[in-house]
Amino acid sequence: MEMQGNRRLAVTQQQAWDALNDPEVLKLCIPGCDKVEATAENQYAISMAVKVGPVAARFNGKIALADVLPPNSYTLQFEGQGGAAGFGKGSAQVALSPPAEGAGCELNYTAQAQVGGKIAQVGQRLVDGVARSMAEDFFRRFDDEMQRRHPQSYAAEAALPPPFVPPPPPRKGMAAWMWVAIGVVVVLAAVLLLRR
Repeated sequence: MEMQGNRRLAVTQQQAWDALNDPEVLKLCIPGCDKVEATAENQYAISMAVKVGPVAARFNGKIALADVLPPNSYTLQFEGQGGAAGFGKGSAQVALSPPAEGAGCELNYTAQAQVGGKIAQVGQRLVDGVARSMAEDFFRRFDDEMQRRHPQSYAAEAALPPPFVPPPPPRKGMAAWMWVAIGVVVVLAAVLLLRR
C-alpha cells in the first residue's frame, strides 16, 4: 500500500518539526495511540489500537527515524505486531518546507506499508480506506494541537486575505447540459418515428 499527501500548516517550519518529534504530541494525534516513548535517540516504542472491518487489535511496535535533516525532513521506519491480528511494517518520508507564498509551512509525506495476517485478509480496499482515514485523522488532530499550542500563528493566517484564484477559462464547444438536451430530443424523435 502506498499513500502520499500534503498539508499546509499555519505554524513555522521549526514549530512543526518540534511537534513531529515530540512523543506527547504524537500520542495525542495518532488515532488509537496510548503510548509513544523514546527508547533511544530517534527511536520510539509505540502502542495503539487499530480496527479494520471486523478485526480489532492492539499493536505494539517500534519507530526509528533515519536520514534526519532538522528541520526539513526524515525517513520514518515502523513495524508493529498485533498478535493473531497480524503485523504492519513500512516507511514514510516526511518533509517540511516553506510555502510558495504566505506564512507557515508545507508538510509533505509519502508512505509505503505492508500488512499481514488476519488484518490483511479483510481486503486491500478496506485496509487502504482505514489507512487514509487514519492519516486524515492524524493531520486534523495535529492541526488542532498546533492551533492550541500556537494560537498566534493561526490568528495571523486568518487575518490574511484569501489567495487569488483566477476564474476558469471559458469553455469551448457546447456545455454538457446541451449535449444531454440534444440526446433527449434524439431519443424522443426516434420514439415518435417508431410509433408511426
